[in-house]
Amino acid sequence: MNRSLRSLGVPPNAWAVDAQVADITRPPISPRPIELPTDSKTLRLDLAKAALIVVDMQNDFCHPDGWLAHIGVDVTPAREPIAPLKSLIPELRQADVPIVWLNWGNRPDLLNISAGLRHVYNPTGEGVGLGDSLPKNGTPVLQKGSWAAAVVEELIQEPNDIWVDKYRMSGFWDTPLDSILRNLGRTTLFFSGVNADQCVFATLLDANFLGYDCILLRDCTATTSPDYCLSATLYNVNQCFGFVADSTALLKTL
Repeated sequence: MNRSLRSLGVPPNAWAVDAQVADITRPPISPRPIELPTDSKTLRLDLAKAALIVVDMQNDFCHPDGWLAHIGVDVTPAREPIAPLKSLIPELRQADVPIVWLNWGNRPDLLNISAGLRHVYNPTGEGVGLGDSLPKNGTPVLQKGSWAAAVVEELIQEPNDIWVDKYRMSGFWDTPLDSILRNLGRTTLFFSGVNADQCVFATLLDANFLGYDCILLRDCTATTSPDYCLSATLYNVNQCFGFVADSTALLKTL
């Protein structure tokens, strides 16, 4: 029977409904298969089921006037993903792959941040920690809506991109990230951003535990930690938690 039904939901997790009928078949999205070489295997994956996760490419982590630089960290390595991401992101948008900006953006009152988490970044209680004002520009460290928590200006964001605030190393804890990805039918995740051995790796681990297919983009990921930390991260991803590839190889498939 032909009926005029209205879409209800976010495709592909959408119903078609009217007063008498609820069509819950959820018509599938047409597949867009590609082959991507990785360190361990050639992957056959579906771009229609993929998303790019950009982790913490924020002023506080990557800008010379940000928080990490203030506490004496050389942020030069954290800026290395900017150039490859500038090349990759527009091409993924053209291929209808969602861009998810996963940023550390705390509540001003820090009510969901534990004492232990604050201690990591301010062990004496006397320094500039989460929510405190940076002496150079007065902006509160990693507070949602502040300059400190904003994506670096070199990376252009578009209205159709997706923004998710996180509050600890993993972007899946206490956030809507999992619900958003499942609503969009995205089960293959490309990971990028900083720091590779901390927030990127923690988010990738949780994604793996939740059943997502995980691909770490080596040239779009960096860390201010010692080199052995990055080496161990790449080893562990390859060995246990997913695949490691380069954005240049992904661009060739697009």
